Amino acid sequence: ISACLVGSEMCIRDRTGPPKQIGLIVNPIAGMGGAVALKGTDGKAVLRRALALGARPVAPARAQLFLSQLAPVKGDIRIVAGAGSMGEDGVRKCGLECDVLGRRKGETSAEDTKKIARAMTSRRVDLLVFCGGDGTARDVLDGVDSTLPVLGVPTGVKMHSAVFAVDPRAAARIAMGFLWAGLPLRETEVMDVDEKAFREGRLSAVLHGYMLTPYEPNLVQRMKTASPMTEGELRNQAAIAIYIIENMKPRTVYILGPGTTTRTVADLLDVRKTLLGVDLISDRKIVNTDANEEQILRAISGKPAQIIVTPIGGQGFILGRGNQQISPQVLRRVGLGNILVIATESKLRGLRSLRVDTGDPGLDDALRAGYLRVVTDYGVERQMPIE
Repeated sequence: ISACLVGSEMCIRDRTGPPKQIGLIVNPIAGMGGAVALKGTDGKAVLRRALALGARPVAPARAQLFLSQLAPVKGDIRIVAGAGSMGEDGVRKCGLECDVLGRRKGETSAEDTKKIARAMTSRRVDLLVFCGGDGTARDVLDGVDSTLPVLGVPTGVKMHSAVFAVDPRAAARIAMGFLWAGLPLRETEVMDVDEKAFREGRLSAVLHGYMLTPYEPNLVQRMKTASPMTEGELRNQAAIAIYIIENMKPRTVYILGPGTTTRTVADLLDVRKTLLGVDLISDRKIVNTDANEEQILRAISGKPAQIIVTPIGGQGFILGRGNQQISPQVLRRVGLGNILVIATESKLRGLRSLRVDTGDPGLDDALRAGYLRVVTDYGVERQMPIE
């Protein structure tokens, strides 16, 4: 064995044999709908709308962060990348050599992802890494099925699938652990939701198949799971909401993330909140529904604010999954000490810790250095670590 995992860190020893081949596919538009509150970028019409709202590319920078973490094995890998913005450009910017598949295009499509994925199977790459969300995972699945080991670098808006690393840096550690330390493979679920229904506040997730993914339990995210809506769960949500409302301060903007637990706060205030959007409340009234990053920044300018979020069931993410409107800029403006997590006892029982993936590694590290306050019932709080 020429490498080992120490906790969640990679320890590289001597390496022998030919260079390992890592296939790389980047969906350059993945994640652009997040900060502008569009819940995704599936389809040309949605992409045009995202661009009109000022959306900026997300995937290229996260792909480069993944690639930069491969520096310890730079001389022992060969990258096989999609042409142009689908991988090649990021590889070149990181000073790495690569073989290119496909042709450079100004506008890419799901079919391009599928074609390049199929070409990766012919090249027999040792590991195929893609940068995107659930939609990209579906396209890769169509191209490779279970013929290649696959790992996702999370760069989309919706990421319910279990093929993703928890963040780009973790993806690099998993890749090295698989290629040199013998991390095992397991079948992981590829899920996707109906984006149109998602934008209308309805969550309809469908299992599309399975892919083989390197497995390291601390670094690979689990599939999203829903909390059972039992009578006890509903009472627990109501007790949390009453406690939050009783402690709301005047002239403070409360930024409520997606979820049924946060929506219960609005329900008991008798105001309408979106289930899957980020909504703003001040003085017990709705200020903005389904707000995007720009609207949040305007609303909190010069005012005290607090962020209230609930973890994703089974995954534990409180930031960076489906609420990218709460961006690094918003987090810094509000202050990390003004993040409050609310979660029922049943949801927390399945979580060892909370997770963050804000898109800003420095901010993630600052959050992971401490604990966050979690309200679990009326007047009941606990401190939870962040990974």
